[in-house]
Amino acid sequence: MAGQLAAFGYKLSGKEEADLWLLNSCTVKNPSEDTFRNEIESGMRIGKHVVVAGCVPQGAPRSEYLRGLSVIGTTQIDRVVEVVEETLKGHSVRLLQNRKVNGKRVAGAPLALPKVRKNPLIEIISINSGCLNQCTYCKTKHARGDLASYAPAEIVARARQSFDEGCCEIWLTSEDTGAYGRDIGSSLPELLWQLVEVIPENCMLRVGMTNPPYILEHLEEVAKVLQHPRVYAFLHVPVQSGSDSVLADMKREYCRKDFEHVVEFLRARVPGLTIATDIICGFPTETEDDFEQTITLCEKYHFPSLFINQFFPRPNTPAAKMTRIPANLVKQRTKRLTELFYSYEPYAERVGQLYTVLVTEISHDKLHYVGHNKSYEQVLLPMRDNLLGTRVRVRITSVSKFSMLGELLDDEQEWTRCANSKPLQQSPKAQLTQRYVGLALLIVSLAYLLQLLLRYLYR
Repeated sequence: MAGQLAAFGYKLSGKEEADLWLLNSCTVKNPSEDTFRNEIESGMRIGKHVVVAGCVPQGAPRSEYLRGLSVIGTTQIDRVVEVVEETLKGHSVRLLQNRKVNGKRVAGAPLALPKVRKNPLIEIISINSGCLNQCTYCKTKHARGDLASYAPAEIVARARQSFDEGCCEIWLTSEDTGAYGRDIGSSLPELLWQLVEVIPENCMLRVGMTNPPYILEHLEEVAKVLQHPRVYAFLHVPVQSGSDSVLADMKREYCRKDFEHVVEFLRARVPGLTIATDIICGFPTETEDDFEQTITLCEKYHFPSLFINQFFPRPNTPAAKMTRIPANLVKQRTKRLTELFYSYEPYAERVGQLYTVLVTEISHDKLHYVGHNKSYEQVLLPMRDNLLGTRVRVRITSVSKFSMLGELLDDEQEWTRCANSKPLQQSPKAQLTQRYVGLALLIVSLAYLLQLLLRYLYR
């Protein structure tokens, strides 16, 4: 949406100076919807034009706080300019219908739209919308509906375009990448092999989240793809609970053994594989024994990335009608699982290890560049000029719970730049350092010239 507005001539600005706020939304958790509602009220209170988009208005368009606002549905984002234009004129526009081509529902707006990337080195491609599950706690299904996949050719074309524009990394995303293609006679492995063929040298592909049921039949091929040198050995597979009873009440369509089979099969065949997972603590039917089974599952695999969430009853979902567990008990379970997660150090034995990493990001504290090794493990590096967008060799000097700190082993002339990428602007820290060095050299030069002048005057 930002890309289309910028291409049309609109200036993207901060909240205070903006004439119009375009607020996108997520409906997974209550707090995110609460933030969305508060932003709307804040914008309206100070007299801004407001347009809303995303899963919240798509899933619950009759919400009182959305009354009178212009709405862009999840599959209608290519009409954002039209909606903004009409809203600025004082009109209210609502585009919530599903997108169809030749009478058949499609995943969404075309992938080849102009884009303003948060990170110019990373392209995020949605490969399908909706899913095949009916999870009892999930509100996203109300907004996204059943599975609708983009054609492989369109996804591959977008990947080519992104690499041509200087990206070094592609992230595939959707509500469930494992289900990709089932509605159009294709499959995730088929798509991945086509993408691998267009990834330039030194660039990488990261596969997004997949639920266990739909990856089970593709394990052999997925393992082969994850071994490819230009694909990260990384997969996000949410388990949500270690109890078969809770999984059945959630309607997750797999059991604990299925999930364990996915983990163990892929770990045995993909060297250095990183598997991330999600847990929901305090689902209404979760007993103490059920929670213990979740604990034993996490103890067994020591996931390096574990997303721990408290259960939130989302409106109009089956789980919202179930009797809730007391809040203090949910907090106790969340705390216990969090303590387990922090009790182990996944990188404890890595000091001295050598890796080749692709450097694509700046750390949250703005003090380091971030590179990822083949296992998509985070390596923090010094902020050297021209380092972004390169592959470099590093040695690990120290580790923490979530990352490793590395030192560069090669000089700049030995760094390998991603195909098509160009050196990015220096970091603010590097620019500041360079200014100080320049100022110091100027002062030294002036002092030297003054000294020469004084010698000449008093000789």
